[in-house]
Order: sequence, then C-alpha cells, then structure tokens
Amino acid sequence: MTEVEEEFSSVELEHQLRFPEVPEESQDQETHDQQHDQTRDQEPHDQTRDQETHDQPRDHDQPHLPHQPHLPHQPHLPQQPRDAGPVEEAAPGSESRWVSAVQQFKLKRFFVLRPGSLDQAITDVEAVMEEELDGSVRSVWLMAEVDHWNNEKERLVFITDNSLLVCKYDFAMLSCEQIQRIPLNFVDRISHGTFSFPKGSLLLREGEGVRVFWDRQREPSFTSRWNPFATDYPFMTFTYHPLRNINEKFVALCEIQTFCEQLREAAEKAHSMKPVPGKANGVLVLNQPIPIEAYVGLMSFIGNQNKLGYCVARGNIGF
Repeated sequence: MTEVEEEFSSVELEHQLRFPEVPEESQDQETHDQQHDQTRDQEPHDQTRDQETHDQPRDHDQPHLPHQPHLPHQPHLPQQPRDAGPVEEAAPGSESRWVSAVQQFKLKRFFVLRPGSLDQAITDVEAVMEEELDGSVRSVWLMAEVDHWNNEKERLVFITDNSLLVCKYDFAMLSCEQIQRIPLNFVDRISHGTFSFPKGSLLLREGEGVRVFWDRQREPSFTSRWNPFATDYPFMTFTYHPLRNINEKFVALCEIQTFCEQLREAAEKAHSMKPVPGKANGVLVLNQPIPIEAYVGLMSFIGNQNKLGYCVARGNIGF
C-alpha cells in the first residue's frame, strides 16, 4: 500500500468515527414522525373549518314555512312609563260638581250654602205669609231675577195655592227684606226660552229663562224703561241660580222647566177657582226668546261679574 492510500484510509476511518452512519430505516422513521406531527397540528384547524361550514344554514336544509297573511298596518301607540300606577277613572259627576279650585272657592262664598240657612229662610217666609190670602205652599224655588237692565238678583220664589211670592231674603243676616205678591188668577202668559238683545247691543247672556206676565194690557212707560230702579213692570224674568249644579238638592230647586209646569198648573187652577171679571181665563205658554232692552249695560256687567245681587262673603272690606 502506498503512502497516499494509507493517508486516505486514515482520514476515512476518522470520519466514520465522528459521524457514524444512520441506517435508512431510522431516517425513514424520523421523516414519518415529522410528517405526522405536522398533520396533527393541522387537524384542529381543519375540524373547526368543517364545523363552521356545517353550522352555516343552507337553502335546501331550511324547513318550508307557510305563507304569512298580510296584516293591516297597526297605528303606533304611545307606551306608558313602567312606574306609572294604574289609571283611575274619574267618578261620574265629579267634574260637574267642582270644576276647579277657583270655582269651588267662588261657590262656597254663597251664604245660602251654609248649613241650615235655606231651611231657616223658608221658615221665616212661611211665618209672614197670610194663609187666607195665599193658601198653602205648593213648592219653593231658588232663582235669579233678571231686571230690565240685565241685573241679576237672588230671589226665593214660592208657589202657593193662590199667589206667586217673590222674596228678597238676606241669607247673611237671616232676615226677609221684601216680598212681592202676584195673584195667580192674574197670570195670563208664561214665556220660556233663551235671552235676546236689541241689534247693536253690547250685552250677551247665555242660558235660558222664564218670564211671567200678569197684565198683558199694560206696557211699561218710557220713564220706566230708562229707570234702573223701576218696579212697575207687568212681568218678572227669572233664570238659573249660579248654584244650580252644586248638588242634587239645588238642581231640583233651580230647575226652570219644572217651575214653568208647576206655575202653569197652579195658575190654571186659580183661574178656575177665582176668575177675574173682564179677563180671559187660562194661561198661555210660549216657547220664544225673551227680549231684554239693554244696550251698553256697564253697571250690569260689573254687578253680575262681582255677584252684587247675591248674598256672598266679600272678604274683610272696611275692617
């Protein structure tokens, strides 16, 4: 062996000692293990992708739903707050009794509302009645008289067997100040309807009233028309009292329609019992507007607004 061959053999032997040869089976096994690890790492991602794809709905997998009918458009309703309590309905008649606190205060100022004042007034008037002239009491009414200048005045009206008594009563002092007696056999006409004023008048009165005539042959004079304190008119006009709707008792006391019917019945009976010579017997009832010949009425406007014709509490004026 030559020296070159010996040197090459020694280098090859040294190389084999440092890097021993790995069998082919071991190399194949190692390569297979690496591929297996890579496949195992990719399997969770593939499974997740498959699961997502499976969860997505498909057109052919959805069940067939029946056709929904077309519903009309429903209006949008406001929703009530959750903390709002149950809605309470107002009691019937509560609004007509007390509309507001201001009106309640105004109505309570009337002295006729004080306990016992109305009963005392009826007793006082009955005490001064003449039984032979007037007879027994048929009914009692609480009215507001309207004069020829459109002024309102509180009146207590009695229908007896023979007379119509119109009383001016002071409910504050509980005293009867004036009584006007009208014989029922002289009553010849009763007019019921709304109020009317001349053309160009600045006045306006709502509601309805009743006018009682007892001498159709006599007309008021010129001086009486322009005298606000004249009392020689052959008729009297009444309308509803402001306390008409305060309660059921005052509704019955202030009802004009019932007053007209009872007055007509009492007058016709008086005509048959005591006819007046030269006067047509019977009562004519008319449903027509009631004229009031007033134009400006500044005094009546101030008096009616402040209830100067009624017995009401007016505060501590002058004290």
